[in-house]
Amino acid sequence: MLEKAKALQPELVRLRRDIHQHPELSFQEFRTAALVADTLAELGIEAQTGVGKTGVTAQIGSGDGPTIAIRADMDALPIVEKNNVPYKSENEGVMHACGHDAHTAILLGAAHLLKQSLADEKWHGNVRFLFQPAEEAFDDAGISGGTAMISDNAMADVDAVIALHVWSDSPSGVFHFQDGYSMAAVDQFDARILGDGAHGAYPHTGSDPLFMLAPILSALYAIPSRQINPLQPSVVSLGQVCGGNISNVIPNEVILKGTIRSFEESVRQQLWTEIERALKLSETLGGGYELKILKGDPALYNAPEVNGWLRDVAREMVGGTAVAEAEFGMGAEDFAYMAKEAPGAMLMLGAATPDGIVRHHHTETFDIDESVLALGTAVLAETARRFVTGNL
Repeated sequence: MLEKAKALQPELVRLRRDIHQHPELSFQEFRTAALVADTLAELGIEAQTGVGKTGVTAQIGSGDGPTIAIRADMDALPIVEKNNVPYKSENEGVMHACGHDAHTAILLGAAHLLKQSLADEKWHGNVRFLFQPAEEAFDDAGISGGTAMISDNAMADVDAVIALHVWSDSPSGVFHFQDGYSMAAVDQFDARILGDGAHGAYPHTGSDPLFMLAPILSALYAIPSRQINPLQPSVVSLGQVCGGNISNVIPNEVILKGTIRSFEESVRQQLWTEIERALKLSETLGGGYELKILKGDPALYNAPEVNGWLRDVAREMVGGTAVAEAEFGMGAEDFAYMAKEAPGAMLMLGAATPDGIVRHHHTETFDIDESVLALGTAVLAETARRFVTGNL
């Protein structure tokens, strides 16, 4: 399978660069979806478009037996690209800065190889291809691409689901695995500390939300270290604090915005409670507060059995030295929704560029080593092939 994938390398690069040059934001992936559907049609695979608003699905197989799904995300980010490359983004202010262009090209490559496999050997199951929109953002109703596709039955009758994410900060060609919880649940909180305001020369005539801010900040930052079991990962980070407009006027409110990360659902609920308790300190100081928790993606749980399928295939293809166990971190992935619908796993594929320049995800200079496209294609395709031929 790896040799077949390497033969596809020029086409994988062409697809990835085409998508990279024409990035589209979440739920606006119209051109990308059309490219995906047209490419599948050229392979003799019928696709459904408009799934989860702008997603694409397709399925091949025996028609009976179990079904494994492979997911790739398609959306880009609102970032101005600064790379001076022939495939630089042509859509001003939009950039594939997280590798979703590579994921889409890899899944199209896997579809090519699996279509060939279906013609050459007996299958006892099905492979479903999920090209997902909007991994990076929610719509106005708080819906992400993963949940939108699930609502449109993209995961119906799926018995297992796998995915891959390129990792630009890791050496090229190294596969990373983590069993169990591997990426965090992510929530946002928007809060206001409320006071009366006053003239700066007469602070005693009002209640000062900036004064209330100090103990509230201490309480918020103490939540992970003093309120949560230290054996349970958790993060509370503030990203915005603002209040007041002029030096001699005490404002009547201070705005706080922050992010909340956790793995266990019980910890997630406790974090929400502790944040409210911290804000309640404003009431003892003569003020008040408003709090809104914006619930985001759940934690990603990599089912050990499914992860094991991917790990075994990777080891056989590239050898043990290129397969590593790693902590993915407290970032979030809405693949987690699909992994709650069926046992699932996502692997990370190192893709650092050979020029030695650090190209972090979600930055204006992000890029990958395109030689990993064939590797990713081969591992996903071979894992799915073994599933449907009963050779896991």
